[in-house]
Amino acid sequence: MSLYWRIFLLYAGVLAVAVALLLGPVTVSTPVLFGEALVLLGGLAAMLVINAVLLKVGLAPLARLNRAMATADLLRPGTRPAVAGEGEIAELTRTFNAMLDRLETERATSSGRVLTALEAERKRIAQELHDEIGQTLTAVLLQLKHAADRAPQPVRADLHQAQETTRASLDEIRRIARRLRPGVLEELGLHSALRSLAAEFTTPRLGATAHITPGLPHLDPAAELVLYRVAQEGLTNAARHSGATRVELHLRPLPHGGVGLLVRDNGHGLGEAPEGAGMRGMRERALLIGAELAIGAGPNGGTQVRLDITETTAVTGATR
Repeated sequence: MSLYWRIFLLYAGVLAVAVALLLGPVTVSTPVLFGEALVLLGGLAAMLVINAVLLKVGLAPLARLNRAMATADLLRPGTRPAVAGEGEIAELTRTFNAMLDRLETERATSSGRVLTALEAERKRIAQELHDEIGQTLTAVLLQLKHAADRAPQPVRADLHQAQETTRASLDEIRRIARRLRPGVLEELGLHSALRSLAAEFTTPRLGATAHITPGLPHLDPAAELVLYRVAQEGLTNAARHSGATRVELHLRPLPHGGVGLLVRDNGHGLGEAPEGAGMRGMRERALLIGAELAIGAGPNGGTQVRLDITETTAVTGATR
């Protein structure tokens, strides 16, 4: 039944009750007596209550659809309001679900283009850092060494200090270039890249360990890159924001096939802080390969990031 006829029949039923009361034994004097006024007010109140209840029941599907619209999130796909019955509300729900499907597809496509362009830009910047600035600083180091060997003793100490500063800057540029473009992922594979990533984040204040189960199914390059970037973002958040002293990275098979990544720290957790650009970026990447991403509190406190890639993405073989 359409929404129009549903509301029409609700009002018709209330008016029919009102007419039935008027045709009944109820009489109204002039002036109105106190008892008659009580009867009229009681009837009016009853009609209003019945009308409110019937309208609430009749518009309940519209209220459910409104809640679904208010809570829809393209970064958490798959949730759809149920289509019940026929009529305008059911058709509106089906149209809303179709719109969500289209928006999620378009969002995934556009996000894929953006992230592909972002990776290409990262690669270009890393290459320029390595080739241009890295080579320039290397030449500066050689010139400083040559000058230090020929300089008088009072100046030599200053030149050696300049050498150490330049060498530290060169190491930092190389570290930035590695984070921008995971060359170890392309050259040695996912396992070595994750171990190298954990070692890179290990400091005197933070211990990072990688636990990788051998014999995992081979993943295509896009899935490996998503795994690497999510692990990198999880370790970055643990190092910068969580106040953690220990973070663990696990790569293991899923019970029903596929590969799961888990990054868990012992920090102070997310609390009430809203998701930042890093977490949204992880969700965008997970959507590209149809993976499931969950970010929340760990079993013993702290924060854990879990990325599950189903076997539809994994293929037969073993990772390097």
